[in-house]
Amino acid sequence: MFVKICGIANREDALAAIDAGAGAIGFVFHKPSPRYVSPEALASWIGEVPAGILKVGVFVNEAPGVIERIAAELNLDIAQLHGDETPDRHPRGIRIWKAFRVQPETIPDTAYPAEAILLDGSDNGRTFDWDVAKRFPGKLIVAGGLTPENVRAAVEQTNPWGVDTASGVEISPGRKDHAKMKLFIEAALNP
Repeated sequence: MFVKICGIANREDALAAIDAGAGAIGFVFHKPSPRYVSPEALASWIGEVPAGILKVGVFVNEAPGVIERIAAELNLDIAQLHGDETPDRHPRGIRIWKAFRVQPETIPDTAYPAEAILLDGSDNGRTFDWDVAKRFPGKLIVAGGLTPENVRAAVEQTNPWGVDTASGVEISPGRKDHAKMKLFIEAALNP
């Protein structure tokens, strides 16, 4: 299992997440998000991310060509799609993780063609019923409201391929609390 710290917007937070043991870091390229970071802002330091740490670009209903260009410019490993994308709108030449917000009345597609499925809460920073995760046979990433205090329970209940947090380890949107990141990663990875 790996831990992804998402919403990384600066070099210091990225390096602190990696030092604490994150296996993946996420960059939000959706301008309305308070965690948005421009590709230009990342270009000066993203090359410092060590090999073996997954660099994940988070996109919402972005044109495939735009995703392909940003992924190539920044040498991203994964495009995490958080909108209404369908398989025919996937970018080419990059691994795909598809995110679904879990709503009480809707179960996401368990057969969606992506390397991994990320289940998120209905709103930013909210958990979902983790029993839903048991329906997913493939690589599952659990997100949504995870904090150092609840991530161990999420891991034990869902047995995911990975876990993902953004707001659960922040001082403010886009600024990470380095101590909380370390606590989160330790709780996630150490039973």
